[in-house]
Amino acid sequence: MQAFDYVKAKTLEEASALLAEHNGDARPFAGATDLLIRIERGFLHPAKMVDIKNLPGFRAINALDNDWLRIGAAVTMNEVVIHRDVESRYPLLAEACQSVASYQLRNRATIGGNICNASPAADSAPALICYGAEAIIHGPQGERRVTVEDFFQGVGQTALERGELLTAIEIPPPPDGAVGRFLKLGRTTVGDISVMNVAVLGWPDENAASGASWRIVLGSVAPTPIRAPQAEKLLAGDTSPAGIEAAARAAADTARPIDDIRASAAYRTDMVRVYTRRGVEHVLAELNY
Repeated sequence: MQAFDYVKAKTLEEASALLAEHNGDARPFAGATDLLIRIERGFLHPAKMVDIKNLPGFRAINALDNDWLRIGAAVTMNEVVIHRDVESRYPLLAEACQSVASYQLRNRATIGGNICNASPAADSAPALICYGAEAIIHGPQGERRVTVEDFFQGVGQTALERGELLTAIEIPPPPDGAVGRFLKLGRTTVGDISVMNVAVLGWPDENAASGASWRIVLGSVAPTPIRAPQAEKLLAGDTSPAGIEAAARAAADTARPIDDIRASAAYRTDMVRVYTRRGVEHVLAELNY
């Protein structure tokens, strides 16, 4: 592995200044489960690693006064999974984070790193997008926020600008009665990167013809995680078996996958249909519809 300088930032301002000063040659360091592998394999060549995991709030999960939940960027996946507020209020996120890699890696891997890698296969992203989560960003101009959906700009590309770093993710209260399901297809049963994944969130809504509203987000079938708005619309109108199948096909039509070493585009597209249907059926059963 190439040599690099290690700096433990003491403040957000110091971390931001270091990242700005060494633009492109400095990387924030938290869990580093992906970062060190990419350096070892020669995909990245940082001259400086800026340790941010012990900055104030980065390892904390806190309920906010407005009933939102704030998850620090350096909170590990296992810490997210077992936290009482996540388990009770955002079980879809707990389910997604538990699917990441192995238990041992989840002790190091962070939710912020999962997002900042900007992989289309990031397992936490579909659940966060379903919940309408926002990324909290600090940089030379102060703090700003963007939705997690807009944080992803492309493969390996985020909304972060020079000198900026992700500090936390904030999640609004879920809709009353919401039920979710996260499904992931990998080449192996445990620990593999997603061939594709889907997050489904449904909740009672008396204004919807079917009695429920929906959010469906697909992963690893486009350059970024994407919502399936036509599928959501169809389910709001009809959750009969025929309606579910129509929505599942609409989700598959939304996908824009590629052929790669893990699966063909055609296989991914068909699995979007299958897994969307399974997710919707699970949610409906939990909603007692």
